[in-house]
Amino acid sequence: MAPLFSKGKSGLFERLREAVASTKSQLVGRIEQAIEGRQTLDEGVLSEVEAALITADLGMPTTRAILEHLRSDNSRGKLRDAAQLRAAVAIEILNILEHPASDNRGRAIARTPPVGQPEVIFVVGVNGVGKTTSIAKLARYYACRNRRPILAAADTFRAAAIEQLEVWAARLGMELVKRQPGADPAAIVFDVLARAKSQPFDPVIVDTAGRLHTKHNLMAELAKMCRIAGREVPGAPHQVLLVMDATTGQNGLAQARQFTEQTGVTGVILTKLDGTAKGGVVVPIARELGLPIQFVGIGEKAEDLIPFNAKEFVESLFET
Repeated sequence: MAPLFSKGKSGLFERLREAVASTKSQLVGRIEQAIEGRQTLDEGVLSEVEAALITADLGMPTTRAILEHLRSDNSRGKLRDAAQLRAAVAIEILNILEHPASDNRGRAIARTPPVGQPEVIFVVGVNGVGKTTSIAKLARYYACRNRRPILAAADTFRAAAIEQLEVWAARLGMELVKRQPGADPAAIVFDVLARAKSQPFDPVIVDTAGRLHTKHNLMAELAKMCRIAGREVPGAPHQVLLVMDATTGQNGLAQARQFTEQTGVTGVILTKLDGTAKGGVVVPIARELGLPIQFVGIGEKAEDLIPFNAKEFVESLFET
């Protein structure tokens, strides 16, 4: 596998490799079983590879697309024997992750704030996916890069969310802007941006109420928050990050599709990658939603949020 990737590895590569061990066993382990003792690449082998991809939660559309390319390469003689199949699958997955869906015209993209203005990041997602914890980890990530983040507890729909973010802010020594439960979240956005511009703080990371696409009042609330943010800081929110739970696999993908259509998501934070064999869901996120994976959660500690690197992710799965 080594020739496919550069030798330079980030300091977090070993931790990433440990986090995806279950996915690797499910995906690459089954591919190895499929090609063991086989000299030729026939439909029987490809069917077993198809099953491995589906089990690792790449989903049917993405799996079919990969198999179509493999069959094409096989018919044109580019895959001469079964032993080349492992590397071929790795290349297909890497290509998808590095080049998200080309039919994503109209998708929101991250923007750069004006000079001297704070970057505003909204974090969205349903309850239970690790959203509030991911916000704290994200704040720590920026603080470790010599930035001065401030948090906004704008999930006033759930009192526990405010309390949880307070605990994290105190633990990390972060500034937090909040109001009482049930307060207008847009007012909190106004408060935090006023404070961020006067201090200054950067970035501004805003927690939002866990909402499903059926909660129309909550969706309207989020739209109002976006309007207030854009009025106070041009282009805001500059990022809208959707938190997804890797353990939910294809179910999470369905939720992500709804958020992407309605909330202007610019990227994904994928949590609990270390606790699942369904880590392959990162591939259909890129291919079917056209969304980049920005960060992955690989543990419970504050430092267990790392920037997603497609090459390192694929290498951690497919290296021998």
